[in-house]
Amino acid sequence: MARQTASPSHTGASFSSLARVRILFICLGNICRSPTAEAVMRGLVAERGLESEIEVESAGTGDWHVGYPPDERSVVAAAERGVELTGEARQVVRGDFDDFDLLIAMDCQNERDILRLARTDEDREKVRLLRSSADGELDVPDPYYGGEGGFAEVVEIVERCCRALLDEVAPTPR
Repeated sequence: MARQTASPSHTGASFSSLARVRILFICLGNICRSPTAEAVMRGLVAERGLESEIEVESAGTGDWHVGYPPDERSVVAAAERGVELTGEARQVVRGDFDDFDLLIAMDCQNERDILRLARTDEDREKVRLLRSSADGELDVPDPYYGGEGGFAEVVEIVERCCRALLDEVAPTPR
C-alpha cells in the first residue's frame, strides 16, 4: 500500500489521517539551522516513541555546502543542550514536495525560495515557517556570520518551535 499523503496547510488542518508524517527542515546552506531542527525534532520524536509515525530530514536552498557536515559551531551549541548533529548537507529539490508532507523554512527568504520550486497549490500548502508553530515570529536568525551566542540562540528557538510543531503533527492516541 502506498504511503498516504496529504497537504494539511498551516491553517490548522489535521495530520491524523496520514500513515506517516514526513517533515523536511530547510535553511540556506543546510549546515546550521536546518540540521539543528532535524536533530532536535528527531530527539523529540524519539522521546515520544513516534519514530514509526514521524520522519525528519533537512536540506538547504543553496548548493555550496552540499556534502559537508554541519557547521562545527552548530555542533557545539547543540551538544551543550544534549543534541547530536550528524549527516551532510544536501540541496532541496522539486521532488521533495512529493516525498514530504511539510517543508519547514527557517526564514522568510528560505520560504520564498522553496515556494519558487513549488509546482502546484498543493505543493505551496506544504510550506511554512518553523516559528509559526510556536511564537508567531517569522525568522529563525541565521547564526553563520555572527558570534557563538547566535548558535545557542538558534538551538533554543528550534527546541521551542519543534515542540510546538510536534504537538501539532503527532498522531492522536487511539
